[in-house]
Amino acid sequence: MGAKITVIIPAINEAEAIGYVLDEIPKSASEVIVVDNGSNDNTVAVAKNHGALVLNESRRGYGYACMHALEYIKSRALKHPEQTPQIIVFLDGDYSDYPKYLDALTAPILEKNMDLVIGARAPELMEARAMTLPQRFGNWLATWLMHHLFGARYTDLGPFRAIRYDKLMAMNMSDMTYGWTIEMQLKALSMNLNYMEIKVPYRNRIGVSKVSGTVKGVIFAGVKIIGWIAKHAVFK
Repeated sequence: MGAKITVIIPAINEAEAIGYVLDEIPKSASEVIVVDNGSNDNTVAVAKNHGALVLNESRRGYGYACMHALEYIKSRALKHPEQTPQIIVFLDGDYSDYPKYLDALTAPILEKNMDLVIGARAPELMEARAMTLPQRFGNWLATWLMHHLFGARYTDLGPFRAIRYDKLMAMNMSDMTYGWTIEMQLKALSMNLNYMEIKVPYRNRIGVSKVSGTVKGVIFAGVKIIGWIAKHAVFK
């Protein structure tokens, strides 16, 4: 029997994209959980029709959605320990990522004793305009700061990532909005986890980004990123 791999997909108004995402997730994934974060379209119906377990989180925020899924998994595992996953994979529901790379992300965990594997959006594999200028700058600044302050080897804050379930739960994640990804990467450094990046392609998403598509989202995400880095530097 293979490793139990659970995929978590936070989603808001992704009815046009979520079916494509779910259909391309490799069979190696044991289960797929879509967390609807307040959609007013047919995201829930489409996700169910394509085989996902759908949870509902009314509090808006990427971290809220991810945490809701983790709380569900933890609660279920108390009653059915055999259903405890070994690996959690986070994947966006907008079809910007390539789900088929899931096996490439989980392989280093299964075969090379890695704890965290980030899908780094490689510029040479990226569609034109798939990332906005603020996104590119934010990624560069965050990874540059983490390298110079903490010696990190990150090149991206890519949301497509795989992590050991037990290591993730030990992180006691707390950011419920835009800081979820960088909090995870910073805590991986604090915990001296084994981590690496895998280059992955990236394409233009279907629909409008909840972060880079609005001025408020860009500013809020930037503040969150810098805030987490500053906090990590103080308590390092």
